[in-house]
Order: sequence, then C-alpha cells, then structure tokens
Amino acid sequence: MKTRIRIDKVAPAGYNAVLGLEKFIESTPLTKTHKNLIKIRASQINGCAFCIDMHTKEARKAGETEQRIYTLNAWRDTPFFTEEEQAILALTEEVTLINNHVSDETYEQAARLLDETYLAQVILAIITINVWNRIGITTKLVPA
Repeated sequence: MKTRIRIDKVAPAGYNAVLGLEKFIESTPLTKTHKNLIKIRASQINGCAFCIDMHTKEARKAGETEQRIYTLNAWRDTPFFTEEEQAILALTEEVTLINNHVSDETYEQAARLLDETYLAQVILAIITINVWNRIGITTKLVPA
C-alpha cells in the first residue's frame, strides 16, 4: 500500500487548521486516558489502521493496559471501564456513526457525568479524531 497524497505538503494551510484543533485538544484538561480511549475507539469504528497503530502505542506508553486496549471494541461487555469512560465511549460511537444521530439517552448520560466544559472538549476530541481518520483512510496513510 502506498500513500496517495500528502495533504500536509499539498494543502499545508488546511492541514495546519486541523492540526490547530488537535493542539487545542492537547491543551485541554481532558485526561490522557479519555483522549486515548476516544482516539482508539473512533479509529476502530472507522477502520483507520494508521490511527489505531499510532494511538494504541501512545496509550500503552501512557500506561493503558493491554486488557483494556484489546477489549475496547467490546467495552459494554466488560467490567474494565468506569461509568465516566463508558459514557465517553458511547458518545464517541454515536458521534462517529453520526448518520444514526446522537441519542438523548447517550448525551444526557455524558452530561450527567461530565461538566459542561469537559463535555464540550470531549465532543471536540471525538470530532477531531474523526477528521484525522478521514484523512488517513482517504489518503491511505500506512502505519510506521
């Protein structure tokens, strides 16, 4: 497999705009665990091999367990994730699969567990990884 186009080289202003959103997410108080769970789960759903590879490595480096990484795609059937993490994962799935919309139940659960600012940052983190997934998949970025 070969990368189709290097958007960062061909359209640097657009790429840098997306990078700016990523830098904003990194500057927020979102925990590394929450950011990693969002990035891995959205990338699994979208099938972005480049992002799955990158973000599982980052998660391991940040102390995430192999068990939680391996069972992330079946998180509902495990006792490994906190109530807050479950709400974030449910929201990640529904925002990523947006054609089904975000249910009131999922949104209200997240809003009950997260303060308004944190919830806004979670939503922006979900949207950001979805942008990166679409770049990675469309351009066929290859894992290192």
